[in-house]
Amino acid sequence: MSFEVDIGYSSRRGPREVNEDFAGAVHAPPGDEARGLIAAIADGVSSGGRGREAAQTTVMGLLADYFATPATWEPTAALDRLVAAQNGWLADHNRRRQSRSSEEGGTALTTLTALVLHGQGYTLAHVGDTRAWRVRAGGEAAVPLTQDHAFDHPDMRSRLTRAIGLDDQVRVDYVQGDVRVGDCFVLTSDGVHGVLKPQQVAALALQGDDAEAASEALVHAALDAGTRDNATALVIRVVGLDARQLDDELGDGRRLAPPPALKVGEVLDGYAITALVADTGVHLLYQARHPATRELVALKTLHPSRAGDPQERAMLAHEAWLGLRVGGNGFVRVHERAADASALYVVFDWHGGRTLEQLRKANPRGAVPEVVAAAIELSRALGRLHRQGVIHRDIKPGNLHLGEDGRWRILDLGVALSGREGAAQRELHAGTPSYINPEQWEEGGTADAGSDLFALGVTLYQWLTGHLPYGEIEPYQVARYRRDPVALSRLRPDVPIWLDHLVRKAVARDPRERFETAEELLLALERGASRPVNAPAATPLIRRDPLALYQLALGVSVLLNLLLIVWLLFLPR
Repeated sequence: MSFEVDIGYSSRRGPREVNEDFAGAVHAPPGDEARGLIAAIADGVSSGGRGREAAQTTVMGLLADYFATPATWEPTAALDRLVAAQNGWLADHNRRRQSRSSEEGGTALTTLTALVLHGQGYTLAHVGDTRAWRVRAGGEAAVPLTQDHAFDHPDMRSRLTRAIGLDDQVRVDYVQGDVRVGDCFVLTSDGVHGVLKPQQVAALALQGDDAEAASEALVHAALDAGTRDNATALVIRVVGLDARQLDDELGDGRRLAPPPALKVGEVLDGYAITALVADTGVHLLYQARHPATRELVALKTLHPSRAGDPQERAMLAHEAWLGLRVGGNGFVRVHERAADASALYVVFDWHGGRTLEQLRKANPRGAVPEVVAAAIELSRALGRLHRQGVIHRDIKPGNLHLGEDGRWRILDLGVALSGREGAAQRELHAGTPSYINPEQWEEGGTADAGSDLFALGVTLYQWLTGHLPYGEIEPYQVARYRRDPVALSRLRPDVPIWLDHLVRKAVARDPRERFETAEELLLALERGASRPVNAPAATPLIRRDPLALYQLALGVSVLLNLLLIVWLLFLPR
């Protein structure tokens, strides 16, 4: 369920010749409804008649681009980048106009107040002297959520201290809070709140049967009160809330306890357990039947030995939230937990089939066409994940699944990084040693998109040759990257040269030799032999094993000194 709201908008130019206000609101697109909606209002300011342009481009750009940002971004991060980009564009245009003739000159600035409703909360971004108000039923006055950025002097109140386009950098105020059903949010330009008191704003915002009538009432009241500016009001009445956001999942993680170990035939919240699929010592994975559809699902929860660990609970809650955002398109879809759930667990779609690890037990070396087709699907899925700002951190054969429907999927987002995870998860040294890139294993670097691509490259090398490119690495081992991987064509002659070069490039010792993005790897796979990539250059000994080079130099020095001693002591002069 997404936000259910009633939205009303009204704007009049009043005594001014031109209406330089602009406002709008948009819902999240289909399939992404959980992101709620965004609304914004702007009041243009200009010395050359371009205030309307500044207000319109700022609001329309923000509304058009907000839902194009990754769904895993925190709202303030998305708003900050979009506002900064618009401010930079407008400031640059103002400089260009001022450098031209006076006829083309003029400065265009605008205020901005943007409201994002998401989950059971709101996020507000504010620059200038437009305002946002919250009105709750039973309240005597509207509560202002913003503070004006204007000079506090009767003769200078129209002079802004902050505006979009004023400087190369803009400082944005952010406010976050909770939302309840029945709340009413009002966005106004100074032509409205400059002449109406908070009590009047509250009364008019709740007036009438719909938000459209309330917005009209606010604007007409401002005009009747003698406003000297454009008058604009955007009214948003909250009818229903979305209950599934990260904070809600984390709340469930603290409130609910994992269920005890379940047996086949037992029922949990209507889910009938049909099999225990896996017991890792940290998690339990069951097969179950959905209470309504009777379809098979996968049910994941914490092992009883970890049930009291708050960090493990938070990580499971983060995985549930992340799965709701990125499920499908190469990942397993997560079901939304019922509001009356009695325990902490995550429900996934069930897909019959086998993991790559299981497939390799039956056939250690995959057929080349099969490997290439899988690599294309998995690269495409990783690209989608990385564009969402998410790093998987544990790509390996056990987490790559070929379903009975013939589609490859990436499993287990339990240790993934989204930018919203807790500190304990962020600092966790996650991953399987044999698939971790040298920058992390030897140099203590952090995981990034390149880490996932390296792990996928190691997986492809192992699938094609039956060997790991750098050998089996144990958790206690260090300095295992002292040689370059053997060419695949030497281990398996039927591997084409273009694929040999591509896989060795993916697992190169030097990160500068590897693919930078999943899209680059995907393009190389799709082009194949038509446009092959070059094999990575051999890694110099000084980079692979600096100690060995020093040992060699020491050995040569010792040998020369021994020869010199022999010559001095034993050879005739």
